[in-house]
Amino acid sequence: MATEHGDGWAVGSIDALGTGPGFRKIRGELGVTAFGINAVVLPPAYATNPHHHERQEEVYIVLSGEIEITLGGEPRTLGAGGLARVDAATVRSLRNLSPDAEATYVCVGGDGGYVGRDGVSDA
Repeated sequence: MATEHGDGWAVGSIDALGTGPGFRKIRGELGVTAFGINAVVLPPAYATNPHHHERQEEVYIVLSGEIEITLGGEPRTLGAGGLARVDAATVRSLRNLSPDAEATYVCVGGDGGYVGRDGVSDA
């Protein structure tokens, strides 16, 4: 599915953003400006380097496969639908636990705070 853009909206798919392992740049493709968001496809048994951020809090959402996320030295296993929130300063790394299949997660990051309930009914 190619990304479609309209007046105030965009729709697309992760699959349309690339093939094989690596980053899928969702933010730029959809025109997101309020936060960072990427999908990441990990090859079988691949482990990321440990890292942290200066300001950005992140949320990880596992879409497929099984991923071990290590947070401050403590490993946790997340399957499809698994969630993790990580403070900026917390060192984290991710590892695809499958020796034969890719694993995919979405990472959302930002700094600046929560916007409370601001929905307005148009009905």
